[in-house]
Amino acid sequence: MALKHKTAYLKLLCLPLLPLQLFSALNKCSCNNVNSYVCNSVVYIVIFVECAKLFHTGGARLILCGSNWEKLETLAERLMSESDPTLTFPPKLVELDFSNMESVPEVISEILECYGCLDVLIFNSSMKVKAPVQCLSLEMDRIVMDVNYFGPITLVKGVLSSLICRRTGHILLVNSIQGKLTMPFRASYAASKHAVQAFFDCLRAEVQEYGITVSTVNHTFIKTPSTNSEDEVTAKSVWTDVKPTSLGVTPKEMATELLKTLSSKKKEILMARSIPKAALYVRSLFPNLFFAIMAAGVRNTAAVEMPDD
Repeated sequence: MALKHKTAYLKLLCLPLLPLQLFSALNKCSCNNVNSYVCNSVVYIVIFVECAKLFHTGGARLILCGSNWEKLETLAERLMSESDPTLTFPPKLVELDFSNMESVPEVISEILECYGCLDVLIFNSSMKVKAPVQCLSLEMDRIVMDVNYFGPITLVKGVLSSLICRRTGHILLVNSIQGKLTMPFRASYAASKHAVQAFFDCLRAEVQEYGITVSTVNHTFIKTPSTNSEDEVTAKSVWTDVKPTSLGVTPKEMATELLKTLSSKKKEILMARSIPKAALYVRSLFPNLFFAIMAAGVRNTAAVEMPDD
């Protein structure tokens, strides 16, 4: 009897662990489904090491693009050396620089010639600029718009007819939360992110009838070694209080989320912690309060920068 009571007691103690076990099992199933989804798929992606590794090991036929040919070759060699060649495909490499828009049409042809088609396009390239509006030239504004807006939409337009003819495809935009929420000292960057967000939102509705999925993933910021080396303006601003490292996402978290998004075909994902999400709601429901907080942050920055008498 004592043994039976002990067994029953142990079972009761294990009950709280059941949800965790169930979640783990579902997560494994989800990962398997993701791998089966990307297997043999032709995937265009700008250099993103973690994402490239997940897709490559999943059996995707990668087309890696980037402006630095040496980095492309290094990444391709790394992928091949860390995988089973009997289960993976050698990545195709294409040099692409969105800051040189005249070269994009030729690059589009080269991308389509790699495998004759595209199944997945992931737009994750981005150019950031942090400075007061009066310190930014119009030339810099144009460069930011070329890289963050005109580049991606030009490439989409170039391959769209191929996707429509095949009546399949998934276009995924990795965008910043600043496509929905602006911050001081990032006017050009936020403007480009708002523009590309609007374009892909419109595109989503237009191509749905052709079986093409358009997804956007809005994240706060990617935690990299350079995250800690903020410029002085940002370091002294109000955003220092709301942007600790814990609010960002790691490259691995981002890559995993992209794979899940492609598998689930979700239209929009927000990768943000509670404070950025709250800011989005405040911006929508209490705009004047949001504007006051932003202005207070800028005034605080100006006060810190004033020299002592």
